[in-house]
Amino acid sequence: MAATPAYWFVVLPDRDLAPGLLGRLRDLAGRAVLRTVPHASGRPWLAGCWPDEELAACAVGDVRLAVAGTCSLQPAELAARARQISQSADIEPVLRDAHGCFHLLASVAGHTYVRGSFSGQRRVYRAEAGGGTVCASHARVLARLTAAELDTAQLALRLTGDTIAHPLGWDALWRGVHAVLPGTAMELTPGGEVRTRRWWQPPAADLPLDEAAAGLREALERAVASRVRPGEVVGADLSGGMDSTSLCFLAAQAGARLVAVTLDAGAPTNEDRLFATRAAGHLPGVEHLVFASADLPAQFSGLDECVDPGDEPSAIVRTRVEQRYLAGQMRAHGAGLRLSGFGGDQVIQSPPSYVHGLLRRSPVAGLRHAAGWRARHRRPLGALTKALLDRGSYAAWLTEAAGMLRTPVSGDDLRWGLRPSLPSWASERAVQLCRERLLGAARDAAEPLHPERGRHAWLASAQRGGRLAGPLAHRGQLDKLPYHSPFCDDAVIAAALAARPHEAAGPWSYKPLLAAAMHGLVPEAVLRRTTKDHFGYEWHNGLRHNRRTLAAWAEDSRLVAAGLADEDALRRALLSPQLLLGGTAEFETTLGVEAWLRGLEHPHTPDGTREMNSAPTTR
Repeated sequence: MAATPAYWFVVLPDRDLAPGLLGRLRDLAGRAVLRTVPHASGRPWLAGCWPDEELAACAVGDVRLAVAGTCSLQPAELAARARQISQSADIEPVLRDAHGCFHLLASVAGHTYVRGSFSGQRRVYRAEAGGGTVCASHARVLARLTAAELDTAQLALRLTGDTIAHPLGWDALWRGVHAVLPGTAMELTPGGEVRTRRWWQPPAADLPLDEAAAGLREALERAVASRVRPGEVVGADLSGGMDSTSLCFLAAQAGARLVAVTLDAGAPTNEDRLFATRAAGHLPGVEHLVFASADLPAQFSGLDECVDPGDEPSAIVRTRVEQRYLAGQMRAHGAGLRLSGFGGDQVIQSPPSYVHGLLRRSPVAGLRHAAGWRARHRRPLGALTKALLDRGSYAAWLTEAAGMLRTPVSGDDLRWGLRPSLPSWASERAVQLCRERLLGAARDAAEPLHPERGRHAWLASAQRGGRLAGPLAHRGQLDKLPYHSPFCDDAVIAAALAARPHEAAGPWSYKPLLAAAMHGLVPEAVLRRTTKDHFGYEWHNGLRHNRRTLAAWAEDSRLVAAGLADEDALRRALLSPQLLLGGTAEFETTLGVEAWLRGLEHPHTPDGTREMNSAPTTR
């Protein structure tokens, strides 16, 4: 198993655990600095490795409060909030207005409280160790602490990629290591009890477009302001799309000195550079770096590099070396962090399944929107009607999906969201393992994120963005340039979800909620853009450049060895990906899982040499 990640922490209950537990955590740190923060009792509360800017903690009486990640609260404000806490039920109310993306950790009169972000970018895992339940920021830490083995069924589920069904996508890939679902917190009592508590609730989706846009604008302004300071050099993606461009203008408004990066794709019809150049002309003092795709490392380069694989597979292996190069260019121009518009697609527009609820609340409007989506996606009338009339439960949908894992997904599902689907090269064992997990979730009456399917689909989409933002942040750590996705902040998600779904998205306009929110700040030429370009030329060119690595993987696949891929079918896909009829996302997902399994075989040891006590000092 690969070594412990560079930044991590473990949360310990305020009770006596096995004497050797702290020593085992010290072993996990290796040569890195092991930091500890005590409960009021003196027992260890937090232990791990993190830089000063990653975690802020304070102590007020018998209350310990900490945030890990990006948070709008400064240390003095954090201490002021801690003074308002007398029991664990007070924790969330006193931090309700905090913005950012962070873990929230507390110790109150012996009760230990821990949660991540609703988006799932910041996660919490739990396991039994040292005679009690402990929590951690990373599954791999607990896997090493408990010598856990890989869970083959969870690995098979990862082959479904973005279509992995809630809540199956959140659990760890090791047996005995369990996820705390995003939106819920874990409380560990002094007596050894383990409780879960829901801390996040979606807002009512009832704000008209102008009011929701104002709320989204404020949330995005605060999200960006919590990350940049006036005069600070900030790197930013400037793709030419609405999401990244909006963040660039918000960062400039906050006083940042921008180093904006644009990729000039090889396809002559690609309009990204055109729109990015137009936007850059309105950004004060921007340093605009444009890179022709031919001058960048080929996509899929570095597949066989030995890098820290992270907690789970990710499809971002395609652009890993390319993005590392761009991060280096931003650093060379003085940037201390990188802003990305990633997550905007998933967060600020409702998936088309909102029509299901709209049809019941307002039949005329519902029929109009249904007709619009049918025309836009050329859906057969019978299939559309069947989906809109369906009243089946989420458990029934999971059961049906379990029998359709071999059936490709076509278009947006107007029922409960993206239906899970496996690639054609998945083995029968992989299909069976996924089917068992889906049927198990249905038998356990897994609850959707919201009783209304359109609402569930939007929440699941937002969490899908957060789930993918985690590996991007991990890549930023490896590239030595912190990577931020403000659209995945919980406060931004809540602001978007407050809009009426049929006004936040529709078949006749593109991202109307964000366009309204950015009106007057972002040039209208960008806000009126309705196209979204791709890098198909670069995709195929990268495969040609890296054919030798793909051929080697085809002959020695870890997925085949695990029994999750058919050897002949996977070989055909790896040796002739240009012949894939669609399935490019499936192909990248498979490469991500294969790369992750290979990455686990190599140690990745963080730097550092000593142990440190980090007792909070604010009182």
